[in-house]
Amino acid sequence: MSKPIEIAYTPDIPRERWLGLRRAGIGGSDAAAILGLNEYSSPYSVWMDKLGTLPEREETEAMRQGIAFEGYVAQRFTEATGKRVRRRNNMLQSAEYPFMLANIDREVIGEKAGLECKTTSVMNLKKFKDGEYPANYYVQCCHYLAVTGWKRWYLAVLVLNQGFYHFVIDRDEAEIAALVQAESDFWKLVQDQTPPPVDGSRATANALDAVSGEAERVELQLPHMVSDFDRYYALRDSIKTLAKEAETIRQRIKAEMGGLGEAYSGDYRAVWSANTRASISKPALLKHCPKKIIAKAIKPVTYRNFRIDKMEAQS
Repeated sequence: MSKPIEIAYTPDIPRERWLGLRRAGIGGSDAAAILGLNEYSSPYSVWMDKLGTLPEREETEAMRQGIAFEGYVAQRFTEATGKRVRRRNNMLQSAEYPFMLANIDREVIGEKAGLECKTTSVMNLKKFKDGEYPANYYVQCCHYLAVTGWKRWYLAVLVLNQGFYHFVIDRDEAEIAALVQAESDFWKLVQDQTPPPVDGSRATANALDAVSGEAERVELQLPHMVSDFDRYYALRDSIKTLAKEAETIRQRIKAEMGGLGEAYSGDYRAVWSANTRASISKPALLKHCPKKIIAKAIKPVTYRNFRIDKMEAQS
């Protein structure tokens, strides 16, 4: 496989040129979205972004922290593995597939390998149990393997205030071939300006809302979508009916359980646990605020959390 092409030196690149280059191909962070494996993005939103129809995405706190902690994550990786890494300050382009681009976090010295550095919230801690990690991270690393032609990619993840994890992703030609094909098909849609199907995701909804603008008073006729409108109304009514039915079942189970915390039925377990949280009493707050005695306004509130789980079959 040919070496990747260095198409830009990123530290000095102007913002507008950076955005233009990013829209001229598919990057690592786009790859999982194209496959429907990114909860914050979707094939439709990526397609709109590549056509330049979406407004520039604002930098979030999570994005800022990811950039700020990148060096620390790389350092922790070196401490954990003994492998030294260095920056690769170039935007890379696949020689075989020019629409595939890469901005890698680190290159591993002495290996044909790279390092992806991630920082994530404690809310995602369960995604790293038993040596697992999110599918979107895996796809991003496979994308970089496809662009560079290297043998493996390391993934290092900092879960804020909870732990540090690192993984090895060896090159798998079958996986890479499948990803290249998916990206090639998607890029053809971009070139033809043919939208991918909408998928009902929040990311697609946000993308559509972002470009909706001020509505024009035009009576658009959509006779070919009558079945969609009919189905929407049927689903809307069904959702209300099903939600009420589900709540009725929850209430029946609660009534049977009474003061008990757990109940079992076949493969299911219902848990109705007691919890206590601090709640601010408004009357007490108004009474004590002039004296700045906020603690006296905080009252404990006890409630019970109810859930139904399907238990895994015992082998």
